[in-house]
Amino acid sequence: MSIRSIMMSSSPSNTAPSTDGRGAIGTSDVHAAETPTVTIASPAATVVGKSNGTIDTFNGIPFAHPPTDTDRFKPPRPIETSLGLIMATNAPTSCPNFIANIKGGFPADILGIIVNNPLIQNVTNMGEDCLTINVIRPAGIDISAKLPVVFWIYGGAFELGSNGMYNGTDIVQYSTDSEKPVVFVAANYRVAGFGFLGGEEILADGASNVGLLDQRLALQWVADNIERFGGDPSKVTIFGESAGSMSVLDQMVLYDGDNIYNGKPLFRGAIMDSGSIYPTLPVDSEPAQEIYDAVVASAGCSSAVNTLSCLRSLDYSTMLNALCSVPSFLSYYDIALSYLPRQDGKILTDATDNLVRQGKITKVPFIVGDQQDEGTLFAIFTSNISNTDDVIDYFTSIYYRNATSEIVSGLVGLYPDNPSAGAPYNTGIWNNWYPEFKRMAAIIGDILFIHQRRLFLQETSRLNPDVPSWSFLSSYDENTPIVGTTHGTDVLKLFFQSPLDESAKTILDYYLSFVYNLDPNVGSNRPNWPQWSTSGNMLTFLPSGTGILADDFRSESYEYLVKNADSLRV
Repeated sequence: MSIRSIMMSSSPSNTAPSTDGRGAIGTSDVHAAETPTVTIASPAATVVGKSNGTIDTFNGIPFAHPPTDTDRFKPPRPIETSLGLIMATNAPTSCPNFIANIKGGFPADILGIIVNNPLIQNVTNMGEDCLTINVIRPAGIDISAKLPVVFWIYGGAFELGSNGMYNGTDIVQYSTDSEKPVVFVAANYRVAGFGFLGGEEILADGASNVGLLDQRLALQWVADNIERFGGDPSKVTIFGESAGSMSVLDQMVLYDGDNIYNGKPLFRGAIMDSGSIYPTLPVDSEPAQEIYDAVVASAGCSSAVNTLSCLRSLDYSTMLNALCSVPSFLSYYDIALSYLPRQDGKILTDATDNLVRQGKITKVPFIVGDQQDEGTLFAIFTSNISNTDDVIDYFTSIYYRNATSEIVSGLVGLYPDNPSAGAPYNTGIWNNWYPEFKRMAAIIGDILFIHQRRLFLQETSRLNPDVPSWSFLSSYDENTPIVGTTHGTDVLKLFFQSPLDESAKTILDYYLSFVYNLDPNVGSNRPNWPQWSTSGNMLTFLPSGTGILADDFRSESYEYLVKNADSLRV
C-alpha cells in the first residue's frame, strides 16, 4: 500500500464540530473532536485526522504526485483527480535523507550533542513517495475561524529532514493558551540529491531546484485548502530554520520575488532563524558538475547515452546509495554542501545575494536572526586543521573554489589566531577543542550566517525602507561546553523540549505577535524589539532575558566579505 493511506469511499458520517464562534470547542463536541474530518476541493478529498481533545492533527496529506520513476528529479506535479478518503492519522513518510555515519575522535558529550539531536536521528520511514503536508490546529475549529497560518520549512543542510521531525503541537498549544491561536503547517520537500542535484544535465532538463518547487507547490496547496481547516490563506507566515530559513529567503526571491498565485500572495510575512543568503555558484558550475558526475559514476551510469535518464531508471536503493556516495555536511567537507539551491536562470534567476541587491524579492515584513555561536557545530568536523596555512588551504580548496589564496588569506587574517577571540564567544581561552577550532568556528559562523544576515538586512532596508524588519542574536546557552549557543539551539527549544522554558516562551510571544500583526511588538507584553530597518539594532535573547545590541560587531570582516562577494561563492 502507498504511504498515502488512501481508499476510495464516501465521506464519513462525522463532521467538523461546531464552535462557539472563537474556535473553542464545547463539551458536547468532545466525541466529534476525536475524529476531526475536513473536506477539501483541490484535490478533492475527505481528510480524517486525530485529536487529543485540545489539538487536531492531520498527517501525510498528499499535495503532489509521487516524484518516482520518470518523475524522479522532475518538478512536482499537482494532483488533479479525487483522492477519496485520506486517513491522516499515522506518521508521514519522510523524503529520502542523506545521513552520514560519524566515526571516532569526539568525546561522548560532544558526540551526543550531534547524533542524539532529534534533528539528526536515523530516519527509517523514508521513500520517494513523500510529498505530503501535516496540519495541526486547535481542536474543533471550523471554516469560520480564519486563524493565521504558520508554514514551517524544516532545515537539515538541504540533505536531511522531514515534516515528521517537527511536531508543532506545543507551538499550537502555546498559541491557544496565549489567545493567539494559529494553524501550523509543515510540508515535506525533497532534500539531498533527490531535490537539489546540480550539473549541466540537470539544468538542460529543467530539473534544478525541485526541492524549492516542492515548497512552492505546498504553499499553493495551503492557498487552496487551508481555509477548510480553519486557517486564513491571506495570513500565511513562512518560517524556517537553517536550510529551512535559507529556503524562506529562496521563496522570497523565487521567480524574482513573484509570490502571486491565483491573483493573491502566497505569504505575507517571513521568519528566518539561522539562515538567509547562501552565496552560490550556478547549478552547472564546476563544483555542482563534479557532484553530478560522481553520482553518475557511483550509479553505474557513466557509459549511458543519457546519464540522467539512466539515473531515473534505477531502483530506489541503488539511486539512494549513489546520491549518498558524495561528501556529507556531517564530514570534513562540512558547509561546502554537495546539494543545495543554485541559480539556474529561471527559478532562481541569479545568486540570492544578487537578487537581494537588485530588489528582486517579495516585499513583506520579516524577522531574521542567528545564534551567537553558529559555527561551532560545523567546526567540530575539521579537527585536523592546526595552523593558519591549514585554515587558508581548507577554505581555498574546499569552500571557496573560485577564490584566489590571496583573497582567502585576507579573510582569514581578519580573524586573530587567538582562542579568546573565537567562538564560542565570551569564553576566553577555554573550549578550544583543537588548535584552530575557535577560529574556524568564528569564520564559518560569520561567512555563512552572521554576515549574510547583515547583508540581507542592509540591502533590503536600502531598497525598501518602508518594509519593516527585525533581527536577533541568541546567547541563552552560552555556557554549553565547546559549542556554546550553537546552530540549531533554537529549534531544540521550540520543538524538542516540554514544557517550554522561559526563553522559548519569549521567542514565541514575539513570533505570534508578528504572525498576527506583522509586528513582534503589537499585542506582546515583552520588552520593545527595535526595528532593524530604522535603528540597526538587534534584540538579544540572553540567559536572563533580553537586551539590545548594535549590529556593527566584526564589521571589518563583514566589509571584506561584501567587497569580495563575487569571489567568495560556494
